[in-house]
Formats: sequence, structure tokens, C-alpha cells
Amino acid sequence: MNLILFGPPAAGKGTQAKRLVETRGMVQLSTGDMLREAIASGSELGQQCKEIMSQGGLIADDIVIALIEARLKEAEDAGGAIFDGFPRTVAQAEALDEMLAKLGKQIDHVIRLKVDDEALMARVSKRFAEQGRPDDNPESFQVRLAAYNRNTAPLLPYYGDKGLLTEIDGMRAIEAVATDIDAVLG
Repeated sequence: MNLILFGPPAAGKGTQAKRLVETRGMVQLSTGDMLREAIASGSELGQQCKEIMSQGGLIADDIVIALIEARLKEAEDAGGAIFDGFPRTVAQAEALDEMLAKLGKQIDHVIRLKVDDEALMARVSKRFAEQGRPDDNPESFQVRLAAYNRNTAPLLPYYGDKGLLTEIDGMRAIEAVATDIDAVLG
């Protein structure tokens, strides 16, 4: 099974993905985590990503797609992937569909966590104060949130037209959101 968790930064995608990894054995493919790993490695790619992310920018599609593709076999071996933070644009969704089709696979479910932008700012400000993640800087987060809202809106009809999209209220307690996700996945 291949699942996309869809929602803006700090909507709870990572929390729900980690729970699904534990309960279903799937592999979480978090672009945010992969990008932070690249930055921590100190590689040239990591330095480029650090500069872009610190300014609130989004990483180029070809870099993100290469990171995802490198992890697909691991996910397929485990029985499926949870795409967390990817795709963010229709072009990325089309590239993901192409990659999966080459493997004889497809996206089975797209779950959108619906959240309130003001509540997200409060979450991010708290997380920034507690963890100091540079991409959670409130100023750069505002840029990321605006980019998310602008660039990913076309994904709703893209997946909705395919009959894959389910929307869940992401503002509720973690356990309530998890119960709704489990109901969708069966």
C-alpha cells in the first residue's frame, strides 16, 4: 500500500506517519527528514538545501525526486510507503506516479489533514522554541506556509479526480486523527 499524507508543514503528518510505521510496518518517506539528513551530512547538496530552507524556499523538484527514488525499494520491500511532505506540486505528483508505474505500483490513498493556519503558527513557534529547528523559524515558516497554500492547492483536484482523496480534521487529538486514518486504510 502506498499512502500520501497531505497537509501543510506542522499539520501532524510526521506524527501520524511514525504511528503507521509502528503499527503497519510501512516505510515513512519524509522529504523533510531526508533534507535535514542531507544538511547534517555536510555534503554539498546538504549545504545547498540548508541555504534554501533557511530562507523559507522549497527545494527543487529534481533533488526531492532523486531522494525519494533512492528510498523506494526499501519501501516496496516493507510493503509500502508513506509519503510525508511529497508531492507538493502537480509536477511532483506526476513524477511520483511515473516512478511507481515503472515498479507496477500506484498511490492507494491520499489523506489530507485539514488544519487552521493560525494554529499551525502556534505549533511551529512552540516547536522552534523547544527544538530550535531552523526550518521552524516563524518567519521562514510563514514563507513555507504561503508556498504550500499556493503550490499544493492544485493537488486537491488532481487526487480528488482520481478518487483517492480523503480529508480528515487534523485539529483534533492525535488519537482521534489516527482512528480516522485507520478507518480509511482498512
